[in-house]
Amino acid sequence: MTQNENKIKDSKDIASSIKRIAYQVYEANLEEECLIVVGIGKRGSILSEILGKEIILISDLKLEYVNLSIDKERPFNNIQSNIPLENLENKSIVIVDDVLNTGSTLIYAVSFFLQIPVKRIKTAVMVNRNHKKFPIKADFKGISLSTSVNEHITVSLKGKDSGIYLS
Repeated sequence: MTQNENKIKDSKDIASSIKRIAYQVYEANLEEECLIVVGIGKRGSILSEILGKEIILISDLKLEYVNLSIDKERPFNNIQSNIPLENLENKSIVIVDDVLNTGSTLIYAVSFFLQIPVKRIKTAVMVNRNHKKFPIKADFKGISLSTSVNEHITVSLKGKDSGIYLS
């Protein structure tokens, strides 16, 4: 990371947040046998896999992972899932992304899954920036940050520089 970035959370803090989120997700899905964990893009998918490992450690939930590709600049464009939508019908879904900024990506992800009947949809993010333009919230979050729109948040989940950075 560069000198112009301030580390908000280190890898130990992130691991603690993920463990807490895992318990919250499990508590919200106690009656479920199977849970669909959806990662948005590369960073959301990495976070969803880490979160899933924690959920497996504390529960007997069967997890299915879905990777969702969304153009974050134009999220209304082609949204693609690596698993056909019809395979996810009548299931509980948790949509995972690294940062909730304006809410655009998450709301389009939710709308994608509303094409089929589902039991429930919840959202989980590592950072909630409170700059929402859309009526969506993070049900589970690692940290809420009130930042200016000119500041940038980076979530790095792998390697020696893992952490949450503000620049």
